[in-house]
Amino acid sequence: SLAFFNQKASMPWLQKDPRMCITLKTWIPLFDTPPAIIFTYRHPIEVAMSLRKREEGFTLERGIRLWINYNIAAFKNSAGLCRVLSSSNALLADPLGETIRISEELTSRCNVPSPPKMITKAVVDGFVDTSLQHNKKELDKKSSEEQILEKLDDCEEGKDLNKFGHLGPGKDREMELYSTAMKLYCDFQSGKAFKEDYQWPSVGH
Repeated sequence: SLAFFNQKASMPWLQKDPRMCITLKTWIPLFDTPPAIIFTYRHPIEVAMSLRKREEGFTLERGIRLWINYNIAAFKNSAGLCRVLSSSNALLADPLGETIRISEELTSRCNVPSPPKMITKAVVDGFVDTSLQHNKKELDKKSSEEQILEKLDDCEEGKDLNKFGHLGPGKDREMELYSTAMKLYCDFQSGKAFKEDYQWPSVGH
């Protein structure tokens, strides 16, 4: 795999794996050319709920903790590399436009070779499935978990998960972690988290 990554004929390549948030610094010295980074984020509760649905017994607390730790690790471990910022909301709101913006910024700022031809809506629609995230207009017809996403979608740090009757036995810790996650999410949204003097939270593993 390293031979592939370091061959000029293979460039540009794209690697997508959440584990890279943690292991990126181990990989960087093995690349002949420093990689450009697409840093994207998603609402912490959406991520936590998705993880819980995949694995029986997966708690909301664990999902929120992972969201916080992986996002912090991804940003810190990619320090010094050329980064292009995006978000799940931006991509779902305008799949083609956001994809073109990311591509152009990778070329203009990060010196990533430009694609041989302009990407089309059909190609983007083949990769970006907006139905994977819950349609906010249909949430009232779906489960109580999905309704929570609608109520928590706005970037407000002070919303209380407890009033939705969604917390588990460790509800106090879940609320504490949720508050931390939402502050970080809102700081991503506003751009505060991308400043050099930003104070990252610490929540343990």
